[in-house]
Amino acid sequence: MSTLNNLVAYFCTTLAILILMGHFPCISSAKTSQRCTYIIHMDKTLMPTVFTSHHHWYTSIVDSLTSTSTPAASFNDPKSMLPSSPKVLYSYDKALHGFSALRSFRDDGLPPVPSKWKGACESGQEFKTSMCNKKLIGARFFNKSIKAADPKVKLNMNSARDIEGHGTHTASTAAGTFVDGVAFFGYAPGTARGVAPRARVAVYKAVWEYGVHSSDVLAAFDQAISDGVDVISISLGFDGLPLYEDPVAIGSVAAMEHGVLLSSSAGNAGPFLGTLHNGIPWALTVAAGTIDRQFSGILSLGNGHTILGWSLFPANALAGPHEIIICTDMGTTLDQMSTIMGLKVAAAIFISDDPIDNNLLGGAPFPGIIINSKEGRSVVKYAKTTKRPWASMRFQQTSVGSRTAPAAAVYTSRGPSPSYSGILKPDLMASGSQILAAFVPLTGAATIGNNIILSSEYALLSGTSMACPHASGVAALLKAAHPTWSPTAIKSAMMTTANPLDNTGNPIKDDGEATKPASPLAMGSGQVDPNRALDPGLVYDATPQDFVNLLCSMNITKSQMLTITKSSKYHCLNTSPDFNYPSFIALYDNKTKTRVKTFQRTVTNVGPGGVATATYKARPP
Repeated sequence: MSTLNNLVAYFCTTLAILILMGHFPCISSAKTSQRCTYIIHMDKTLMPTVFTSHHHWYTSIVDSLTSTSTPAASFNDPKSMLPSSPKVLYSYDKALHGFSALRSFRDDGLPPVPSKWKGACESGQEFKTSMCNKKLIGARFFNKSIKAADPKVKLNMNSARDIEGHGTHTASTAAGTFVDGVAFFGYAPGTARGVAPRARVAVYKAVWEYGVHSSDVLAAFDQAISDGVDVISISLGFDGLPLYEDPVAIGSVAAMEHGVLLSSSAGNAGPFLGTLHNGIPWALTVAAGTIDRQFSGILSLGNGHTILGWSLFPANALAGPHEIIICTDMGTTLDQMSTIMGLKVAAAIFISDDPIDNNLLGGAPFPGIIINSKEGRSVVKYAKTTKRPWASMRFQQTSVGSRTAPAAAVYTSRGPSPSYSGILKPDLMASGSQILAAFVPLTGAATIGNNIILSSEYALLSGTSMACPHASGVAALLKAAHPTWSPTAIKSAMMTTANPLDNTGNPIKDDGEATKPASPLAMGSGQVDPNRALDPGLVYDATPQDFVNLLCSMNITKSQMLTITKSSKYHCLNTSPDFNYPSFIALYDNKTKTRVKTFQRTVTNVGPGGVATATYKARPP
């Protein structure tokens, strides 16, 4: 799968582009099918006593990265030398403590890069132009402003290369190719792919470890549009800025004028109202939802009772005699894990009904299983009433369809938009919790205890950053299927066909509101539905002038408006805030006596027959 960059992502049908906050990991040349080799440094003093040698330790770590469907690599078994099987090439004991392992980046089966592409791959620190191929077709980085602010600044990776993993993860979610035998330390094994696996990807890095400057972000927007992207996906936002000061809002106006759709993340400040960023009328704002996949551990009690609870501990089982502590529902599970890691106990059972526990980022650093309060009562009773209670644990369990989903994630930011509340935001919801996607093996993906850091080519991450590229990939597919549709038509198709129901046929719940039905301020129109979006029937379309008319109704000055539009060619032809948007919102205060508001919309028939006569009937979902 594509291994790419960090924070701001851009994607498309024939190509995709992203702006990130990281840099590039291992990428092979477009002229070869070579795979990359990584040198992993290890602290030999931390080697567990169960291993007979450092080589034994290193190979066991690599074997744990191989999914249950792919045999562990062995030099004596040629079948194990498959491209998807990581393997130890060398283990070092004198020059350095570590080992050299293999992973891959492929563009197999892709046709030549489209002639409309005007982009390029910039060389930089540990990144050569030859590292691009028919999948990764562009890579640029922008740091003039951050260098101007501090001429002595030392950037860790002065290139488009990813060293943090955020952009790699989001890029592969939107447009990653098919990769077999993928897993996260035994969890979620199977074949990985992005939403639009045939899309090209280009990256534009404008966020650095020392911060982000608006001028660098705007330069990335400008270059991406000039290069010829179709969809811009940005898992980044600026809080507390009006539209005329927000570089994402300003840059996305130019994108819209050139037929480029901007897909953006809603933010992770939920469940509180009014915390959303990227509430831009001319952009797609994506909230995050949960998925029906659960990662678990099996707790087996001495009385024969077994319980399937939540866990992401990156090992298979807890063996040998040990002590297990039971933690009642007090505080967050992460805080409890942090506390007991300092105690001399081998494992723990955590009793919790907090939905945020099922959205823990990364892995669980301590061998423990989270169970609900109902199961917890039976475990506590067994422990108290049995003379010699005992239990065992097995981890790396994955189940699909085991819980109600989607639900609005507790962390996803809620509307209304602080930058402009006259448009209902977010627009829709996409999967954002515990998403498995490509990662940078040069940084930690999981931990065991306080000292052992594990790397992985794939990681489970949660956030609206992960939801945004799902919607971006859908937009890329729609652009490929309907190349003449405007960005607002594509956005409308996605919003009007979004599903407000979960997998039980009931209204989507809100994990941040004690599982009450989610409001449009949490989930927008509902969960994005790619198949239905292909044929929406009717769309709410709009032109750049329509957005200017909306701006004219706001209380902003002419110079502030010019900051957004960047041109005097637009004039205020209509100052009504009643905009042709695919959703509706009415704001009232306690003094308002009249509770009726009339909205006017114009729909365009994009169904079979085009503009021919058609009849549509409104009905509830």
